[in-house]
Amino acid sequence: MPQQLPKPGEFRVSDLASRRPTTFDLQPDAEARAAIAVQLGVPAVKKLRFSGEIAPSGARSWTLTGALGATVVQPCVVTLEPVTTRIDETVERRFVPEETLAEVEPGSEMEIPEDTSAEPLGSVISAHDAMVESLLLALPLYPRADDAKLGDAVFAEDGVKPLKDEDTKPFAGLAALRDKLGDKS
Repeated sequence: MPQQLPKPGEFRVSDLASRRPTTFDLQPDAEARAAIAVQLGVPAVKKLRFSGEIAPSGARSWTLTGALGATVVQPCVVTLEPVTTRIDETVERRFVPEETLAEVEPGSEMEIPEDTSAEPLGSVISAHDAMVESLLLALPLYPRADDAKLGDAVFAEDGVKPLKDEDTKPFAGLAALRDKLGDKS
């Protein structure tokens, strides 16, 4: 069976230079950006560029560093109107042999390591996957249009005074009591 060639943005570890960095510059076309937008669950990815290098790190590890730039359209959490966001991030991923990653027995306890950028090294390092993952992590969780405002929702039966947010605050009851006592004097 013939060996399959890597996709754009994927690098076979066996083909990487062991003494110098391998550079990359990913600029997906409109069709690829549309596919990434679907993958991320956003209406559009208008611009996207990820450039950097994959460099040897130690005897058998590799470090991917890069600059991610993107313009993404998301729906506003209040109005659902499109919100355009500019993202500029620095990305770093370390690819290390699996045996150097801590093995954990099922059901045992383990401290979470401070360095969460280490990933198991396979036969291919995908700058494309690092780009999409980093973009997903950089997206605003609650994009909001500049003019979007949340109104007060007031629910109460007829003839009952509605409960408002300020009524539930810890000192709201004391303020009401103070006002009531102030009226008696």
